[in-house]
Amino acid sequence: MNNSKVILITGASSGIGKTSAEFLSRRGHTVYGTSRRAQVSVSGPFQMIQMDVNDDESVAGGIRLILEQEKRLDVVVNNAGINLAGPLEDATLDEAKSQFETNFFGVLRVCKAALPVMRQQGTGYIINISSIAGRAAAPYQGLYSATKFAVEGLSEALRVEVRHFGIKVAMIEPGDSRTPTTEHRIKIFRTPAYAEYYNNAIAAYEHDERNGYPPEKIGPLIEQIFQNPNPRLRYMCGMTFQKAGATLKSFVPHRLYEWVLVRLYKF
Repeated sequence: MNNSKVILITGASSGIGKTSAEFLSRRGHTVYGTSRRAQVSVSGPFQMIQMDVNDDESVAGGIRLILEQEKRLDVVVNNAGINLAGPLEDATLDEAKSQFETNFFGVLRVCKAALPVMRQQGTGYIINISSIAGRAAAPYQGLYSATKFAVEGLSEALRVEVRHFGIKVAMIEPGDSRTPTTEHRIKIFRTPAYAEYYNNAIAAYEHDERNGYPPEKIGPLIEQIFQNPNPRLRYMCGMTFQKAGATLKSFVPHRLYEWVLVRLYKF
């Protein structure tokens, strides 16, 4: 296709990252997906490279490899992340830090490595995968929500700071999706007093994920964003009731929003 892009997608071994990399490759773009454990290889239609977003040298090495092979980097999709679930009281500080290290500092680390390249080019797109939980916190996924709230703030500020250099920043905010997150969620539960409400929450989340938004729809949305010279900041996608709930939060008293949330999920 004309106007093909060189694209980096972190966390591309499964889920949203993998389906998006596959779609964009089929569309004629040159796609590099990353994984902490991957060796440099061609994985189906796109190339996988080893990159740990928690490590400065690993990120710098991944960016360097792409530049050596392609001489440019047009689009960065920050998708890598982990999900810890459980009462906030039960999380150790080390566990909380690990959630932020990947989901927030990993995004910042990749942005810092990519921005000098894009500034020199005078163009580029940074697309951060946030979450509806970055607009409306999910109880018993409080740390995950906190990292996504942080990504929202980072993206909002970065978008203004880099616009003079021809760099566009946008976020995609998926709701519950049919991805391996359901199986890979790290469950932290240590206080029996929370058991009934915690179990209700996890059961509801897992039900919604298994019946959730198809991750295959994210790739076309990514392409839509980087083909737009003036993309919006936020693109919310997911099941109708989740999008409606996140939108409702902005317009009704929080007590009413909370009342609906508690009854919907039996928290």
